[in-house]
Amino acid sequence: MKQNTSMLESTVGSSMALIRLLISFVETTRRVWRHVMRVAALAMEDMLSWMEEGGQVGICDATNSTRSRRNMLMKMAEGKCKIIFVETICNDQDVLERNIRLKVQQSPDYAEQTDFEAGVRDFKERLAYYEKVYEPVDEGSYIKMIDMVSGNGGQLQINNISGYLPGRIVFFLVNCHLTPRPILLTRHGESLDNVRGRIGGDSSLSEVGEVYSRKLASFVEKRLKSERTASIWTSTLQRTILTAQPIIGFPKIQWRALDEINAGVCDGMTYDEVKKNKPEEYESRRKDKLRYRYPRGESYLDVIQRLEPVIIELERQRAPVVVIAHQAVLRSLYAYFADKPLEEVPKIEIPLHTIIEIKM
Repeated sequence: MKQNTSMLESTVGSSMALIRLLISFVETTRRVWRHVMRVAALAMEDMLSWMEEGGQVGICDATNSTRSRRNMLMKMAEGKCKIIFVETICNDQDVLERNIRLKVQQSPDYAEQTDFEAGVRDFKERLAYYEKVYEPVDEGSYIKMIDMVSGNGGQLQINNISGYLPGRIVFFLVNCHLTPRPILLTRHGESLDNVRGRIGGDSSLSEVGEVYSRKLASFVEKRLKSERTASIWTSTLQRTILTAQPIIGFPKIQWRALDEINAGVCDGMTYDEVKKNKPEEYESRRKDKLRYRYPRGESYLDVIQRLEPVIIELERQRAPVVVIAHQAVLRSLYAYFADKPLEEVPKIEIPLHTIIEIKM
């Protein structure tokens, strides 16, 4: 009987230790979860403050995989802005594996991780936890993308989406994918108006510009020799068309949206002539190059707006694209892909006879 009592005491003691351990684990989990919710709320508050200051579209990049988390965000945004949840569902294991490895390779969370495979295992464990608590989005306004990233079709489900801007967001997402491909940006070869220092115009290439067009053709044909589905995009102005002319073996597409900024009444003038003959215009442009609009012409903001269909089409392309265009246009495109602030667009250096490769 004494022996049995000892065994019972031992069993009870072990059970109590296990219960204490479980309670400790649950409390720790609850504390972690409360902390995560606080951080999510702080991020949302920060974004709402930004939107109250004039922001139009904010992206809250987080898992938001439970209804309670999404409900919290919707309550915070009530009366302040419209919330659209975007859910991406991928069942392609090859795509998932590639994305996991890319995430571990690029994420700051694993910057000090020396064992790459250990990082992959850790990330998969994190995913497994989210899978346990995951609740599909079925409330409010949402866009659900199902198996759309692999390039084999897929489904797009939308719910309670209305208005111009939400509609443009849907259109943008329909055209997005993860297929890696390069986009090459280059200005046209030096033109006769470049030599003369004249704004705008539609002049042909100088001798130096013609040399660049041949060198560009050689580079493109070598760089994209295995990418026969690549295409060459130019503006409708002859200096870009002539720059693309020596390139063979690829389709060429002219876009009016890629034309240089319209200098209006200043077209064909030099900057010295503008300063002398139109000093008020010269000074207005100097003070705010981004918003300044040439009389009967365009501003940088106008150029950015007309480039929207070009950007959407570049996002949609699955093959490489070479864009041969003009300084203001390429500044705007580069700023979009490099995530540069709007105010920096007119200051971005895009020299002549230079190729910028963007890896998508």
